[in-house]
Amino acid sequence: MARVIHVFRQPDRFVAGTVGEPGERVFYLQASEDVRTVSVQLEKQQVSVLAERIGALLDEVRRRFDAELPAEPPEELLDTDPLQVPVEEEFRVGTMGLGWDAETEAVVVELLAVTDEEIDESVVLDDTEEGPDAVRVFLSPGHARAFAERAERVINAGRKPCPLCAEPLDPAGHICPRQNGYRRSDEE
Repeated sequence: MARVIHVFRQPDRFVAGTVGEPGERVFYLQASEDVRTVSVQLEKQQVSVLAERIGALLDEVRRRFDAELPAEPPEELLDTDPLQVPVEEEFRVGTMGLGWDAETEAVVVELLAVTDEEIDESVVLDDTEEGPDAVRVFLSPGHARAFAERAERVINAGRKPCPLCAEPLDPAGHICPRQNGYRRSDEE
């Protein structure tokens, strides 16, 4: 079957979001342009790495090319709206690519579907016929900063970390390895 590449050159929206309760959340990236919306599922860690790398890429472009790029996301570009529903997963993300398009001065994010075979690096950010399905999004520097800011908020909106071991605290309780399983009762 032929490879499908969903390209968003001027997306109306590109956001990270979740479905479900903390501790059982499913993470999605959603791109929208005109009437077309594509959602892909990925791991929390992938969202975190993507947000971090986008920030690092923009800082490097600013430093290396002495470009005037925003250090913070413009207030008017911050998106706090929920994901568009219904959230219908196009595919699960396996490999991510990130680049800078100097011609259009845009951050290029590419998300490739999980495959059983090893992916040749030349497939990332390329329009070859062979390879996994992909979503390719072009973001202005301001929109890229806004994406990264929202992604960080989404990641941090989960369960609070234990102050001793940094593992997520469950609403039903937490047996902390730093306390050797000891839990103080209310009578003490």
